Amino acid sequence: MNTRLLALEEVKQAYKPKSAKFGARQTGTVRAVDGVTLDVAPGETVGLVGESGCGKSSLAKLIVGLEQPASGRVLWKGRDLAEMSRAEKSAFHRGVQLIFQDPFASLNPRRTIRDSVAEGVLAHGLMPKQQIPQRVDELLADVGLDPAHADKYPHECSGGQLQRVGIARALALSPDLLVCDEPVSALDISVRAQVLNLLNRLKKKHGLTIIFIAHDLDVVQYMSDRIVTMYLGKIVEEGPRDAVYGTSAHPYTRALLSAVPKRLPPGHRIDRVVLEGDPPSPIDPPPGCPFHTRCYTAVAECANTLPTLTEVGTGHRAACLRAEDVRTSRVGLPYRAS
Repeated sequence: MNTRLLALEEVKQAYKPKSAKFGARQTGTVRAVDGVTLDVAPGETVGLVGESGCGKSSLAKLIVGLEQPASGRVLWKGRDLAEMSRAEKSAFHRGVQLIFQDPFASLNPRRTIRDSVAEGVLAHGLMPKQQIPQRVDELLADVGLDPAHADKYPHECSGGQLQRVGIARALALSPDLLVCDEPVSALDISVRAQVLNLLNRLKKKHGLTIIFIAHDLDVVQYMSDRIVTMYLGKIVEEGPRDAVYGTSAHPYTRALLSAVPKRLPPGHRIDRVVLEGDPPSPIDPPPGCPFHTRCYTAVAECANTLPTLTEVGTGHRAACLRAEDVRTSRVGLPYRAS
């Protein structure tokens, strides 16, 4: 039995950037995804974190097949996407569904909710047309919406309702994997928890696997079994949620965790990490470790040596020459002040 539902092997993707003037091409190449290797097991939720421009959304496009990698392989249930037959690709596109960040932009304003949810079912010919209205009603009920919403248009619904519609549309094809690209960042805080709890409930009910992309590390911690941190197109740390949040071994992950507002118990404090400067350009990344220009633990060797992901605990890996020092330090983590 294949224990990998999805696998990425040394995947790379690059783009020719456009300038702000007239859409003209600039010189150089943006290394959006730079040698990513990642396995996703059935039934787990993998949280993907990193600041804007680190390559999270580009990676999501490769995973769902919206783009083809410049090099490397994307494997689905052991099969290379590039070598699939037409029938296999059709099955893949049913099995992997993307939930977008902006529920308003992801739905056609001229189509009813019923038409949007039914679109995939019709396209793949999954059932007779006369059964589709009932199927749409069932899907809307599954995501906590009254079937009366089926005859509404997107502008008649709230953001939270539209995101539930987007989830229903994804579930219509009975997928194995949901790729959630910032699914709650465009929603009011009051409805975020509802959508997150809905995703967790649906995961258990339908046996889903989820890749959850977000900036909010509290949300990622709540949702995920495993955490993957990206920086400048590379994975710099990955591991079980509790290991990464409790003993992160890469200074970038530690800096991200340090920036999350926390209510500390009496007598506790945090020595917060403040990163200096902006991320380097993905067109011309620095030599050596891509993070060394902003790293609070960098030494001279970091400017010349590109670290690889190294085991620092069970299932926990970090790409840092000083990973063990970072893992055992208290910098950026709550501790009892003496």
